[in-house]
Amino acid sequence: MKLYIADKTCSEAVQIIANELGIEPELVHFDVFGKSTSNGDDFAELNPMQYVPLLVLNEDHKELLSETIVVTSYLADQYPEAGLIPPHGTLARVKYDQLLVFIATEIAQKHIPLMRKLMTEAGIAWTSNRIVAAYRILDDRLSDGRRFLTGDTLTVADAYLWATFWGDRSGIDVSHLANVTAWKARMDAHPSVMKALRDEAEVVTAHRALIAEQRV
Repeated sequence: MKLYIADKTCSEAVQIIANELGIEPELVHFDVFGKSTSNGDDFAELNPMQYVPLLVLNEDHKELLSETIVVTSYLADQYPEAGLIPPHGTLARVKYDQLLVFIATEIAQKHIPLMRKLMTEAGIAWTSNRIVAAYRILDDRLSDGRRFLTGDTLTVADAYLWATFWGDRSGIDVSHLANVTAWKARMDAHPSVMKALRDEAEVVTAHRALIAEQRV
């Protein structure tokens, strides 16, 4: 199993879930600016849209999965005993998928044009307000004392939300939301999150060193 990642992107969600499950996929870094990979693969051939995560399930690269929600949910579904996502075919799963889509559409995707400076002042204001409103809904969800988004254990939704917590780059400040802030601190200290950051830093650093050598 091979997982293509990029530095400080939603691919970290897949790493976190893999860590929770004790899975060790080979990590391949994709440089989104230079378009190179740490193992020399042509990423455009694997994913023409050229974004991560991309999970390769077999050696001949014929079974590929993209989209963060899809990849994390697939991995969690392979190990139902871990309790990282509700079972298929249940109302609990439908509501859980609703939460994942909410995070994707109302938070993750709305950060991106802000980070890339693609909006007018009016657009920035409207989008920023929408994102903060979405975080406020999650803050209310956490107000009953639960440690994570759906209870007292980390699940796929927590990994996804944490991996798209891009306020430092998009200019979104949610420090006034005490429950979300406390949740973020718990996630930062979680072993699976810390391992994801260490592993990512290792492959990213090695790839950047290789790029530097090639330029000499």
